[in-house]
Amino acid sequence: MRNAFVFGLIAAAAVSASGCGTDNAPAATPPTTTTGTTSTFADATGEVPTDAGPKSGAASAGAALTVSDIRIGSHPGFDRVVFALGGTGTPGWQVAYTDQAVQDASGKTVDVAGRAILEVRILGSAYPFDSTVTPFAGPDPVTDPAAPTITGVYKRLVYEGVTQSFIGIDADQPPFAVTMLTDPPRLVVDIATR
Repeated sequence: MRNAFVFGLIAAAAVSASGCGTDNAPAATPPTTTTGTTSTFADATGEVPTDAGPKSGAASAGAALTVSDIRIGSHPGFDRVVFALGGTGTPGWQVAYTDQAVQDASGKTVDVAGRAILEVRILGSAYPFDSTVTPFAGPDPVTDPAAPTITGVYKRLVYEGVTQSFIGIDADQPPFAVTMLTDPPRLVVDIATR
């Protein structure tokens, strides 16, 4: 009986919290370095990124998120990669250019097409059996001919609370921006195309 009561409280809190965010609200935990956009994926009008330096932000306490979808889109002045997430909390991130795509733990290299490789590390990640979220089962790499600057989004490996992915870019380390959107949580990477 006590467990049913506790479960009921948790479910009620989750339902209540799910209605608190909007697509236009920034993350509760501000990033340490980011260039922001307040748009959704479908109607993106964000600013063209101007900085190619590393970006990072902290995950919320107890975050347990799984990548449930990856989308690529093209917008005036930038191409966009969206990592849709399911689970609890808000993600953190570490995004930076790397000379070689090397998988965490195994040390295996990943062949990534393009002239530059952007490594995306989503902090606060969980294995699907822990988050109970159905993981993204799409192609590897994910591509979209409408966004030619992005050659593909490669791998989505979870290791020790981090989902690691690589974005191949057909340009020499263009500026990029990282944003977290809510309801549902999404990590957004915008890459300048001009």
